[in-house]
Amino acid sequence: VLACVAAGISRFAQEMGPMAEGVVGPSQWEAEALEGVEIGPSAEEFVIRMRRAAPGVNCDYPAAQAYAAGLLEAEGDQFRLSPAGAAFRPEAEPSLMPVALQAMISAHMAERAAEFMKDGKRPGEEVLFERATIAPWFEAMLEANFGPFFEKTILPELDFFAAIDAEGGLVLDLGCGNGWYLRRLAKRFGNLRGVGVDGFEGNVKAAAAKAREEGLEGRLSFQLGDARQAGLSEKADAIVLNRALHHMWEAGVGEFLTHLGTLAKLGGWLVIWEPNWPKERSRLREPAYTRMAFQNLSEYVQGNHLLNAEEIAEALAAAGLGSPEIRLFADGTEAVITARFLTLR
Repeated sequence: VLACVAAGISRFAQEMGPMAEGVVGPSQWEAEALEGVEIGPSAEEFVIRMRRAAPGVNCDYPAAQAYAAGLLEAEGDQFRLSPAGAAFRPEAEPSLMPVALQAMISAHMAERAAEFMKDGKRPGEEVLFERATIAPWFEAMLEANFGPFFEKTILPELDFFAAIDAEGGLVLDLGCGNGWYLRRLAKRFGNLRGVGVDGFEGNVKAAAAKAREEGLEGRLSFQLGDARQAGLSEKADAIVLNRALHHMWEAGVGEFLTHLGTLAKLGGWLVIWEPNWPKERSRLREPAYTRMAFQNLSEYVQGNHLLNAEEIAEALAAAGLGSPEIRLFADGTEAVITARFLTLR
């Protein structure tokens, strides 16, 4: 007997076709159930409302669960998102969408990590996007998670961006994702210009589209490319890596930092934002760091590992960057390291 939780959803049959026949699954909710209910509509009432609101749509149990959980609410013959349900929309601020997507990612990466533990394989970053439902939402999750924190907590501490803005300077964002870092910079500083580089075509298209939507396409541009080989037609006043350096580290951080020196102006800034991996392993049992331990497991499978702020600062100094400075946020779990390019390459 083959059992599967998803077997009770019509999408399972659509995707699996004839192979779905004979697969059994748990019954979490049935339209024909006769059990009485203590709170909310009966199964029959819910089905009637659902079919009025969306004729032809099957009443699968996730829809009933959403209603029961208060994510949907009835308004006459129509269903709409409740305030709690609307909070899961990516554009909500603050948004609960990262909670839902992170639950999917955690389950997926835990399953993949368990498999790769047997032989120590590290297949790379493509393992994260094996599920088609993750890739389109991943960058939106990062923006919802970190955008407001960057804007309200980190950016006010980085006063040199104001000086760059006054000169109409250029900021290069390597590993830019959907461009949220540059978009928030450009909305704060009206003269600042930006170029974003990312290795995923979908991210570049999304970044360009969002810049157009927000009226920033004249100052921001995005291009597909490898951050390790990025080029610019003019030198940058600042180069930023937003939670991206740990993706470059194991391939040779010294060579990468040397390359960055060829892209920056003399005296230009390097701004690195990373989770701050604790130096003492025992700290991973503290609530603030527990999630980071699981994240590092996921990073390992992808061929990366999280970094400590001090080792980043040491690498910058070794590469000839001047006066690395560490700023800690969120009880020390987040670190921004800044330094300046003091020699032309």
